[in-house]
Amino acid sequence: MIVRKFADAARAASVLPVILLGAASAHAQQVVVNCAFELEWCEALRARFEATTGMKAAVTRKTDGEIMAQMRAEAGNPRFDIWHSAGADTAAIMIKDGFIEAYKSPKVAELHDWAVKFAEANKYALTPIYTGLIGFGYNSDLAAKKNMPEPKCWADLTNPAYKNEIQMADPSTSGTAYTMVTTILQLMGEDKGFDYLKALHKNINQYTRSGTAGIRAAGRGETTLGVAFLHDSVAQAVQGFPVKTVPPCEGTGFEMQGVAIVKDARNLEGAKKWVDFALGVDGQNVSFDQNKFQIQSNKNAKLHPLAPRPEQVKLMDYDLFKFASEDARNRILGRFEKEVKTAPK
Repeated sequence: MIVRKFADAARAASVLPVILLGAASAHAQQVVVNCAFELEWCEALRARFEATTGMKAAVTRKTDGEIMAQMRAEAGNPRFDIWHSAGADTAAIMIKDGFIEAYKSPKVAELHDWAVKFAEANKYALTPIYTGLIGFGYNSDLAAKKNMPEPKCWADLTNPAYKNEIQMADPSTSGTAYTMVTTILQLMGEDKGFDYLKALHKNINQYTRSGTAGIRAAGRGETTLGVAFLHDSVAQAVQGFPVKTVPPCEGTGFEMQGVAIVKDARNLEGAKKWVDFALGVDGQNVSFDQNKFQIQSNKNAKLHPLAPRPEQVKLMDYDLFKFASEDARNRILGRFEKEVKTAPK
């Protein structure tokens, strides 16, 4: 009995390397992608990648936080090859900690100058696929009906005429709102910036959990104005809602989203093909097809006629990383909670 059990165990052990080899071989035949976009967008990217490259892709939808946690848990033996798309601030943490493999794609030559400069600055660990500009949008029908002045600047949002007419997200739950808060702090200085946020608070009717909730509410006529990324405001107009998109006159900040290869990726060549695809026209035009209106990094990518043009927006000297560290973030959010969100109106 003991001999037979030993023999059975030996046979099982001899099969195990074959199983593992088969799994590794299967991985090598496809690129494994963790995608932080909406599921439909991720699936559209997978289908276009397979159609244009002939390589298979396994794409899973996960949040940035889930992706970062998986990278740490699987350090040295990752089970995915690509992080698409990674925010510049969160990616900076993983680059610093050694979880990203640098790669300079030949497609970099096709990118806008702002994207090339960003990629060069982080030594091609993260290459931008798009940028999104922060601002706001308002329901023009409601504003006219209520005889409200047309808002053109951040300063206009503190006008008492907009009391209880504005929605923005809570910066503790929304990257959109945190980008807006850090934009104001860099534009005005920290103390004056918080003075502005306290004045704006008097006109806020709700701090939503989602970054797009306010602008969607404006589209439906449930509030007059929503603080949002400009591409999310444009999306409401494209759907037929009477939403006018406003890039603030004082200048504004932005987000940067990019594609990155995981350190020790099992399918490095496949990962490089995905990066080339993501930076190329074929990959970036998926955004257009999915009715996404961010400014794509490839100069030849399609841009919706209603999408904001970089030359039409006053961009401030916005430091993506100034308030990106955990300590800085906790300090800013703590101050916002204490001085702004819970302040009386």
